[in-house]
Amino acid sequence: MRFDVLGPVRVRHGTAEVPVPGLLRQRLLALLLAHANTPVSAEWLSAALWGGEPERRGGSKLHLLVHRLRKTLGEPERLVSDAGGYWMHVEPDELDVERFETLLDLAERNFDPQRRADMLRQALRLWRGTPYQDLDLTELAGEAQRIDERRLVALEQLHAAELDCGRHAFIIAELTELVRENPLRERLHALLMTALYRSGRQADALAVYRRARRTVVDELGLEPGHALRELEQRILAGEHIEFEPPTARPVTRPAQLPHDVPGFVGRDSALAELDRLSEKPEVPIAVVAGTAGVGKSALVTHWAHAARDRFPDGQLYVDLRGYGPDQPLTTTEVLAGFLRALGIPGDAIPADATERAARFRTVVDQRRMLIVLDNAAAPGQIRPLLPGTPTSFVVVTSRDSLSGLSARDGAYRLVLDRMEADEAHALLTDRLGEQVMSAETAQPLIERCARLPLALRVAAERIHQSTSRDVGELLEDLTDEQRGLDALDTGDEHTSVRAVFSWSYRNLPDDAARLFRLYGFTCRHAGHRIGVFALTALLGADDVQTTRRLLDVLVRAHLLTEVSYGRYEMHALLGDYAAELAELEQDRPAIVARLFGFYLHTADQALRILQPTRDPDAGGLPRPVAMPTLSNQESAVNWLDTERPNLMCAAESAAKAGMNDLVDLLFRMLHDYLSGEARSFDDAERLRALAAGAPAEDC
Repeated sequence: MRFDVLGPVRVRHGTAEVPVPGLLRQRLLALLLAHANTPVSAEWLSAALWGGEPERRGGSKLHLLVHRLRKTLGEPERLVSDAGGYWMHVEPDELDVERFETLLDLAERNFDPQRRADMLRQALRLWRGTPYQDLDLTELAGEAQRIDERRLVALEQLHAAELDCGRHAFIIAELTELVRENPLRERLHALLMTALYRSGRQADALAVYRRARRTVVDELGLEPGHALRELEQRILAGEHIEFEPPTARPVTRPAQLPHDVPGFVGRDSALAELDRLSEKPEVPIAVVAGTAGVGKSALVTHWAHAARDRFPDGQLYVDLRGYGPDQPLTTTEVLAGFLRALGIPGDAIPADATERAARFRTVVDQRRMLIVLDNAAAPGQIRPLLPGTPTSFVVVTSRDSLSGLSARDGAYRLVLDRMEADEAHALLTDRLGEQVMSAETAQPLIERCARLPLALRVAAERIHQSTSRDVGELLEDLTDEQRGLDALDTGDEHTSVRAVFSWSYRNLPDDAARLFRLYGFTCRHAGHRIGVFALTALLGADDVQTTRRLLDVLVRAHLLTEVSYGRYEMHALLGDYAAELAELEQDRPAIVARLFGFYLHTADQALRILQPTRDPDAGGLPRPVAMPTLSNQESAVNWLDTERPNLMCAAESAAKAGMNDLVDLLFRMLHDYLSGEARSFDDAERLRALAAGAPAEDC
């Protein structure tokens, strides 16, 4: 809803005007709008409307009038009544006089004359006549006079800005009319004199001065002020004249980017994509999403420093603390900081978050700014911080996909994957040099660090601090299943890899967090992907769709990757973290039994399709409720081939746990199938060795 008082009072709902019938109803509305969001006593309103009638009668009539006005507005909650009287609830930007004064305040703080002129013309276009026109209320006269004075000041500032832009000839006609309407405003005379003089009309400029002097002397009995007299002398002397408005102050140009990342390497395609997006006006928001430690903030900061010249009105930056040891920032706090950075004094910043967001949108309107919102947890943190126009470019980083921001707000998502091997090698050599970190030496370390920039930097720092600089020692620590993540601990919650992973885990809903923990029971070898039915068995659930929903949560949080439909993998370091959490599960034997039971029962089902005379045997383990549908030989072979790595890992795990009967069962089930038709003779022989008591190894 919109309320307009800069002319005849009117109410608009969307594009349609809401008629307010009756002079009394219009006057009541005007009085309430003049004191918007402030209680006004019933006694004062009655006296203003009926000229001091007895309180009883006036109060009764006022109550009826308020009722009618509520009905007219169609939103009864707008007109609030309490013990203190009545007040009209008006949201930010709904009242034209508030929008007018906000634009004036912003224009006064803007040093760019073109932007100042644009803001002032935008403000003046809100006027449709005189304030509270035709209502004839003494109680409104003072407010109307105050607003009208601000309009005249705005007109003076507008034409001063136009002079600063060099459009002196363009404004002569407008100024001539303004001088005729306001003959005692010396500043308007000075503006007209300057415009004429700059247009080569010195005689006309001096004629304006003579008329101004005559008017002031005749009307006030005084000589013109010093500024106007000095201007006449400078025109007589033929001097160059600059007309700078005294209210203009240098615009605040924030430069809040954190320091650039030293030794930044690679990511050429992601940097190029940010370049492309920043130049497209239809993509004002870019979300850089990715898993913990993948280098989202480093990428955006590095790109922002290189691109800062494209944003002449400055750069705003905030760490929203969506993931980390510190309490997340509220949008109210962020908006206050942004407004202060943009030159709004603290006492002029609204207390309400909605009003702050509206003021922020007004301040950055039409400005070309870069706004970096780092480390966001949810779309709700972002939306109040978005500009209203696409002239500014917003870059968000998050571990979450922020799908809602794409669906509703048109954000473009750029998913930052782990580094390529050559990029990771370049990062290590930049930190340690080619002699320490040859390609052959680096390759196993890169893979063990999962090609995560954070892990690679921590590993490089540990090697750098080591007196021996022995990469093998660090690699040995990293491959230790019990303390692999200890090798990447820095003693700092912001950079220790385990701590950084924990922030993502703690942000998960309870049921998704449980699935993440249980994932630690699965095979973690590269290329071994786990299916949705196996994960459903791990959960002890009977509903695959529920499992898919939880998996979607983990995928959106970039804690899991769906590599093909219904099949998932987790990189090595996250797998280590999940395995650490899995150790804390109290019903570990039952969980392992559910997973083994799934593989054994489904393998048994597949093999009975291929070998119909085979007797069923799953070792007495519980049969999962949810199992894939294997209806023919093709589906049975596909399942066995797809799950072969996981079946071998199950055999190795059973051997390590001393579950010899299960190893023997797997051998008897799978040996003939694996050795037949040269499918995987090595796996068949490995199963034979395990069944014979050979020590378990990594599969």
